[in-house]
Amino acid sequence: MRVFVLFAHPLETSFLARLRKRVVEALRGAGREVDDCDLYAENFNPVMSRETFLHYLDAPANRAQARAYIDRLLAADALVLISPVWHDGFPAILKGFFDCVFLPGVAFTMENGRFLPALRNIKRVAAVCSYGAERARTVAMGDPQRRFVKNSLGAQIGPGGRAGFIGLYDMDAASADKKARAIERVARAFSRW
Repeated sequence: MRVFVLFAHPLETSFLARLRKRVVEALRGAGREVDDCDLYAENFNPVMSRETFLHYLDAPANRAQARAYIDRLLAADALVLISPVWHDGFPAILKGFFDCVFLPGVAFTMENGRFLPALRNIKRVAAVCSYGAERARTVAMGDPQRRFVKNSLGAQIGPGGRAGFIGLYDMDAASADKKARAIERVARAFSRW
């Protein structure tokens, strides 16, 4: 299984950077091939270009801006997102990734006004998101990241595919010990992939 890991945090010494390292190690330890993508380190351009928008419905012309990332996504069997939640949303770079890469003809097709899933190569999608807020507050806000991963991304992957989500809440106030336990818990989960 080839796993495309998307990491969206600008600081290489962050809690999430340590978590990402352990997830990648766990996946490789389980015999998975990993395409480890750090969106910040790779200077991914999250702004949809005018050309991409003009050709949005024209596959494959719409692929020009993000062709390399689209190719990586289409070569994968699974997708893992590792991201913070800022202001109740994904960082702009990750949101822009979905805007620029999950295009018609890539992630979905449109037939008679209906969206149909097209990421048949992806059999499994999961996200690990860290929140500064407590879980109760996030639930009260509707936990949009969980819904996006489980419902939107989950609906675009191959038939019978699985969508999972791990939320790490109240991490701004977490002790070093709590963060270390969270990293090991997440690594154990991905070692069983």
